[in-house]
Amino acid sequence: MAEKKNVLVFPAGTEIAFEIHQALRYSKFVRLFGATSVPCHAEFVFARCFGGLPFVNEPGLIEALNRIIDENGIDYLYPAHDSALLRLTRERDRLHCAVVTSDLETVEVCRDKNKTYTFLAGADYLPLSWRSADAVPAYPVFLKPAVGQGSQGARRIDSRSALEEALGDGTDYAICEYLPGEEFTVDCFTDRHGALRLVSPRSRERIRAGIAVRSRPFPADERVRAIAEDLNRRFSFNGAWFFQLKQNAAGDCRLLECAPRIAGTMGATRNLGCNLPLLTLYNHWGYDVELLENGYGELLDRAFISRFATDLSYENVYVDFDDTLIVDGAVNAELMRFLYQARSQGKKLYLLSRHSTELLPELERYAVSPALFTEIRRLAPGEDKVGFIRPDSIFIDDSFAERKRVKEACGIPVFDLDMVESLLDWKA
Repeated sequence: MAEKKNVLVFPAGTEIAFEIHQALRYSKFVRLFGATSVPCHAEFVFARCFGGLPFVNEPGLIEALNRIIDENGIDYLYPAHDSALLRLTRERDRLHCAVVTSDLETVEVCRDKNKTYTFLAGADYLPLSWRSADAVPAYPVFLKPAVGQGSQGARRIDSRSALEEALGDGTDYAICEYLPGEEFTVDCFTDRHGALRLVSPRSRERIRAGIAVRSRPFPADERVRAIAEDLNRRFSFNGAWFFQLKQNAAGDCRLLECAPRIAGTMGATRNLGCNLPLLTLYNHWGYDVELLENGYGELLDRAFISRFATDLSYENVYVDFDDTLIVDGAVNAELMRFLYQARSQGKKLYLLSRHSTELLPELERYAVSPALFTEIRRLAPGEDKVGFIRPDSIFIDDSFAERKRVKEACGIPVFDLDMVESLLDWKA
């Protein structure tokens, strides 16, 4: 497959979308696009990002997506939210490209927890559940919206009066037994022939907005594999999917939910060798796949990351050597990332230093190619860096005195090492 496929991710501002982006951004087979209804972090991630679309359940969405599809030659639309997955699957015949999804019945049943429990009736891994307060035999119970995500609206209920009050808000809820044990997610992959090829559990050690932000993969035991096999037999999955389990007081697993889509923390499984967003595309392209899973231990921990947009315009980058390019006897990897990025954008790079010895042997010692720089200049003692700096430039140096001097004399933006992150472009 020589030609890249154009893949549009919608909505592009979800954690699911960011995992799809990270999984596909380096693929030689994919050119990524994003689309979103609101201004969001997607514009810092997707190099080709379209905003202002109607919301998932609003009229006009399909027409807006089709305009993007037609104008950009989109081959595949990758849903990145449960509600988007449901609507785009239902309306895929109206869309002008293929949708990365599973069988419609599978998507519809999995979107509603009450429908899921009904569909799976008789399975020994289902939690006890009831459809009304009159049917509940004892408390506490656990209440969650039948159609929901990210643990929104989910809570423990300790009395009948509290349950009746909660049920009175008009939301369709699933009322389940309270499960006090460990909770974990199981990432799965079903190939295009319907065979279950991967069962990869991971812990949910810290949760934020319903997403596991600290997760540790571990081997699947016979019970977890049996549940995965049964779900795969009952549903018609096409590619990546996942389910969540929680243990009851006796330590046995009960199903919380099942979803035929990418999970926001599937990066834990991806970094052990199984790129599920890409493998799912291979399913849709009609390829038989092999999975190559590394067996080492791994812990994923996620936190907020800052990305920046500035109105900077410059053609030249001047950078210091000591305590700037080289810090504590090691190459400053983040600064090097920026320098390579700037060079690929056609900027000219200048290494400007008062290092005590010749710079070329030092660069060689740290495996930094001199070819990266337009010019390498070692200043004599007392020489002022200001005299070598051109207009239309930026200056990077750990020394406040040097930055102050350059800023006052040249009037250009100056950067300490902690500011380099604002120069990085993460889009792909």
